[in-house]
Amino acid sequence: MATIVKQLRAKAVQATLLLQKHGCVYDTQLNMGYIASDRHAGNIWSSTRFSRFSSSLALDLLISTLVCLDLSYRLLRNFSSQAAFVEGDDRPPSLRKQASLKEDVILRAFPRKNTGKIWCKKERKVGLVPSIVFEQENGHLGGNKELISVEKKQLENIVNKIGQTFFLSRTYDLEIYDKPGGELQKKEKVLPRTIHLHSASDELLNVTFIRAPPSAKLKVGIPLVFIGEDSCPGIRKGGYVNTMKRVVPFVCPADAIPPFLEVDLSTLDVGHKILLRDLKVDPRLQLCHTDSSLPILKIMGTRSMEEAAVPAK
Repeated sequence: MATIVKQLRAKAVQATLLLQKHGCVYDTQLNMGYIASDRHAGNIWSSTRFSRFSSSLALDLLISTLVCLDLSYRLLRNFSSQAAFVEGDDRPPSLRKQASLKEDVILRAFPRKNTGKIWCKKERKVGLVPSIVFEQENGHLGGNKELISVEKKQLENIVNKIGQTFFLSRTYDLEIYDKPGGELQKKEKVLPRTIHLHSASDELLNVTFIRAPPSAKLKVGIPLVFIGEDSCPGIRKGGYVNTMKRVVPFVCPADAIPPFLEVDLSTLDVGHKILLRDLKVDPRLQLCHTDSSLPILKIMGTRSMEEAAVPAK
């Protein structure tokens, strides 16, 4: 019991020091944890009180540790992109994630004959993710479906590294083997269409792919990456970015799909907008929206800031 209490006390001290380092306060006497100020995200979080149990010292320490770890998770989860920079690397986190992933990623899969909930559960228990590959021509769903199972660990590593949005916006080489450790049956280029996660555990349940030969025109949602926030005049004056769209759908050839589109904010003042037609894209990319005047983002501020940004006539 003494060893457990000592370990819990050490974890509580470590968690408390981590919170204090990032501007957080945890009062062990009142058993109250709160965020004093979040200097990165610009948020003020209200106090969160927790009922105090005095049944034993171990229980008090356990509650304190869990509260501290929960607050640490919430704080780190709400860091802005500027706080997430790696020292010595001034690229946005999403760009660094893309750079860390190899250009040609090979996914290993195996044929699947059976369907249904029971068979899919059996596939997941042996480390496979039930998946489907089908055709999509000119942005419309097609046929020629093929049932496969993809290695779960490999998919999880990719999704965790670059995120779901970026996972769905790039092509992969799919190798289908007759069995684990068997011979290669065929290899083709595919684009992830949908990914389904468990609502509670975030476990990969299934993935849908579409075949992506170079000649095919595919509909794909391309994520936007905002750069130049540090030098944006509107943000430096105290404004903030009101984002309307983070992913923009395009129809484009499979060999011309960009992993992301950069949006430069370095020249935007308070009240300025960026529209869909302002995006700099490859001429082969066709915007799916009929109205290209829809806004992507706007630099917001108080009314006085917006009036000051408008030049007097």
